[in-house]
Amino acid sequence: MLFEHHPHPHIAARKEAGPTKSTDVIAKPDGKLGFNARFAMKITGGVGTMQCAYIFTAIALVSLPAAILSGSVIVIVSWAAQTFLQLVLLSVIIVGQNIQAATSDQRGDDTYKDAEAVLHECLELQRHLQTQDVILEGLHLDAIGASRAGIAQGTEQPPSKR
Repeated sequence: MLFEHHPHPHIAARKEAGPTKSTDVIAKPDGKLGFNARFAMKITGGVGTMQCAYIFTAIALVSLPAAILSGSVIVIVSWAAQTFLQLVLLSVIIVGQNIQAATSDQRGDDTYKDAEAVLHECLELQRHLQTQDVILEGLHLDAIGASRAGIAQGTEQPPSKR
């Protein structure tokens, strides 16, 4: 055979490992999440919901009448910035980030599967080329055999005497 394919060792390692997930990034070397990571994921999961944003809106609105009754623009602006925006937008931003993270994870999975498909096609191409090599090698040997047979019968001149 004229060519022998040797796949890169990284290919087998990546195939075994699969695509990386966000929990893989924050896991300890033993693959488990520590207490802090689990706790943070739980809090983020709870606060990062639209239900929590609605609850925070209701809590913020409780203090709105007092801010308005104070008649001070500074108090109203302070309420808007410190109470409403920070409290409510916190949850809304986390919801948006969760959606973006899920989209990113899906994109990563798709890219991984695309790369696997390309690798599969390349390996198929290698097999196809190896099959062609065998056929071409056979044709080459047949041509050499026919040429030698012609020389032996005297019907063809050796290449050095042409």
